Amino acid sequence: MAPSTSKRTLYRLRGVAPTLEAMFESLDHEQLTRLEADIHMADTWMGTPALVVTAGLELGEAEWCGELARTTGVQVSEAVRRTAALLLLAVDETVYAIGRDQGYRLIPQHLKDQRFGLSFAIRQIDPLHVRGLVSNTLGQARTDIAIVPGGTSVPSLGVRDHARIVRRLGGYLDGIELTRARNGRGDVCAADGGTGLRLPLGIEPYDLISDIRAIAHACRDRVPQPDLEFVEQVMPVQDRDTINALDQQLDELLGQPAGEGRITATVPADHLEDFEAASIYQTRIASRGAFESDEFSLDYLLDRARIQRVGHRLEALRQGTVTLLRHSSARPSSLAAALEVQGVTNALRWVEAEVSLGARRFCLLDGEWYELGTDYLDAVRATVAALFTTRPSHDLPPWELSMDEGDYNKLAAEGRDKWVCLDRKNVKNPFKATNQVELCDLLAPDDTMVMVKRAQGSGPLSHLFAQARVAVELLQESAAVRQQFAQLVIKRSEGKHTIPEDFMPKRVILGVLLKKGTRLTPESLFPFSLITLAQTAKALAVKGVALEVVGIDAAPGGENASVAAAA
Repeated sequence: MAPSTSKRTLYRLRGVAPTLEAMFESLDHEQLTRLEADIHMADTWMGTPALVVTAGLELGEAEWCGELARTTGVQVSEAVRRTAALLLLAVDETVYAIGRDQGYRLIPQHLKDQRFGLSFAIRQIDPLHVRGLVSNTLGQARTDIAIVPGGTSVPSLGVRDHARIVRRLGGYLDGIELTRARNGRGDVCAADGGTGLRLPLGIEPYDLISDIRAIAHACRDRVPQPDLEFVEQVMPVQDRDTINALDQQLDELLGQPAGEGRITATVPADHLEDFEAASIYQTRIASRGAFESDEFSLDYLLDRARIQRVGHRLEALRQGTVTLLRHSSARPSSLAAALEVQGVTNALRWVEAEVSLGARRFCLLDGEWYELGTDYLDAVRATVAALFTTRPSHDLPPWELSMDEGDYNKLAAEGRDKWVCLDRKNVKNPFKATNQVELCDLLAPDDTMVMVKRAQGSGPLSHLFAQARVAVELLQESAAVRQQFAQLVIKRSEGKHTIPEDFMPKRVILGVLLKKGTRLTPESLFPFSLITLAQTAKALAVKGVALEVVGIDAAPGGENASVAAAA
């Protein structure tokens, strides 16, 4: 039975009218002539304006032939054969593009909606089953790539950060009916979204158009998943006066030797694969000729920018290009040369720069300006708020203010099946034999580690947060600590609760009683504690450990009970 779907990458185009004429005019006709491409009209068959471009090419001798002959003496000549097909179609007044084999290279870069695939991904990918992610860290010229084939949660990837820009996201889809599901193959499938959207799409015209409509509906009418909405909150600077001032600052910086170290090289996120495949980099900036090198040369780019007139340096980079090519040992024909190109971008996208306006710091990334630090407080508050749930995994009893911490922990475990009190029951510190470490105060029946603290200020809370990080790290990194902890649990529970010797924590609960029994909320936390708690949550999430914060209520009687006990 022929398959009903195939995995393809869908692009949404901007500024192209939904007509055959407009789609045809949007293409690079010089490129199509070089490729001797064929143009086909498919509107009658598909029932919507649709245009198909096809080309078959031989790229000359494969690059490995000459190298193999030099190494082994074996003379062979094998041609590289590639094909290209591009489908442009209009669905409900919007034009989409799908490339097959090398066909995606025929889509003009400036027409692609750069956030189309990502917009869909943050609305439809299950945040608990993310398979891959590409992000940039502002101000560090760093691209982070995470690949988890089986899927993992967003917090465990450690990306919920005001200084991180997500460029691509992949994972399992959550609750969208596509052709794959309608034809009985199940509703679980994976998608990868960045500039384009790669996922199984229907092959028959009706199925393909139906899938595109479902995708458009999700992008238009659904809100982002709560754990992924931060992706759209990190937005580039929009104020035109600020952008003009930043552009002027950068233009001046480009005129200084090596940009005073505040300009570094980066790789456009949608060309990471092209970057890996390329063996030749052609950089052309305000010149008819191009500079070729086997690595991207930031020095050449800065040298060319520096010699431009004041006020024209930045525009020279915007108009300049970086072309990535795959090296060939044989001299290709002019026809083949076009398909040797792996990607073409404007030169400015290869630059990351940091400039300031007074006390405000900004970063240029992928041709857009972002302000550093503006969302810091909001990001901290959002991270902390997520730790307070209306229905915590475990409840903790009220705390009589006359009790010390040891008495409270005994009370919390008494009469509760498989709860184990481990307060002041320590394991050896693997870093110093004469020291011991308390890993937690209580262990819940599902092996959640509970740490309790009565806090009069930020100091005790900082100690509590540090304890959580140290306990998790020791259990994950030290076999001796894991073994001791397992034995301790058996001993303290008198054999009623056991954990494996290779125990790894999955959840930590921090139980906090604030001074005088004040109700614990993100707003009632001490300001310094907000920051350290957010940092703790992110650190544990990266290690695959969920963190919850539970406010412990003061027992009825409050201060009176404490005074009476003292009397």
